[in-house]
Amino acid sequence: MDIQMPNMNGYDATRKIRQLSGKKAEIPIVAMTANAFEDDKKNALAAGMNGHISKPIEIEKLMETLKSFFE
Repeated sequence: MDIQMPNMNGYDATRKIRQLSGKKAEIPIVAMTANAFEDDKKNALAAGMNGHISKPIEIEKLMETLKSFFE
């Protein structure tokens, strides 16, 4: 989930997804953003995201994060 999107930021989009009914609300959501401070990570998790990856993307960390959702 991009945090800085036009019209609706990633935090608000995540909150809306988490309010959906059924399995749709359970989809894994990972923040992907240049905002890499600890508060940014906390805000992502507080909004209902399952993880946080900062840019520039480290492929190894990305793969580890994604793998955790498919085990």
